[in-house]
Amino acid sequence: MEKILGYIRLMRPANVVTSVADVLAGIAISGYFLGAESYLPVLLLCISTIGLYGGGIIFNDVFDAALDKVERPERSIPSGLITVKEAVVFGAAFFAVGVIAAGLINPVSLAISLLIVVACLTYNKWMKHHFILGPLNMGLCRGLNLLLGISILAPQIQSWWFLAIIPIIYIASITMISRGEVHGGSKKTLYFASLLYLVVINSLLYFSYIKNNFILTLVFVLPFAWMIFRPLIKAFINPVGKNIGKAVKAGVIALILMNAAWATAFGAWEVALIIAMLLPLSLWLSKTFAVT
Repeated sequence: MEKILGYIRLMRPANVVTSVADVLAGIAISGYFLGAESYLPVLLLCISTIGLYGGGIIFNDVFDAALDKVERPERSIPSGLITVKEAVVFGAAFFAVGVIAAGLINPVSLAISLLIVVACLTYNKWMKHHFILGPLNMGLCRGLNLLLGISILAPQIQSWWFLAIIPIIYIASITMISRGEVHGGSKKTLYFASLLYLVVINSLLYFSYIKNNFILTLVFVLPFAWMIFRPLIKAFINPVGKNIGKAVKAGVIALILMNAAWATAFGAWEVALIIAMLLPLSLWLSKTFAVT
């Protein structure tokens, strides 16, 4: 049982739930739910994102094994509970499931899933510690995840590909903040991240306005803003590692509310409610398994 829990900790289950929210938001943006004849493609894309995101997180710990021995010795690999070889096989299996499931949808979904794998490995191996490219690379993984959802109707990628820029900005800001989790953060970084958060919020409101769904979207945007700014303000007042960690954790889980806002902005409020229901699940998992 302890070994099984070690494997579960490797894949950060609370985070994986947020990736499902990304895909559901992308499907809502594509308009698929307006005339869906089958929900099998929706299920396959949810399975795909679980595999892709889980694989990316697992390989994060694989590449960080040496550093974690110093900074996070309690994690599955540095503690000796899971070997590096076992983690590599586990992560590769997740990636394989993610790519195969996406390939069953259409060639565009397959191509995006492969790009996600490349983006994850590139970040984990080379870009993680780069001041600018690291956060952008991490954001790209989430942006592609949103596009994975939109790809359920492949032609819609041409219409909405640029929306991937928003999660790129958002995740890049969280990644910047997360660099202060161990030794404390910089107020300048937190200030810049807060400005990027405002860009994301205003983008959500803009699209909800042009889609005539402004009021309904506020139902999710307001708690989203509260959830991300409340711990960020505390971290700004006292930028110690503990407060930084809480700000990062809140930012990751709040992705669920951001995705619910996307679904509402594009007229799929029923889907937004389903996405929002993932929030208590993610919060519950985050109490047992680490988010960062």
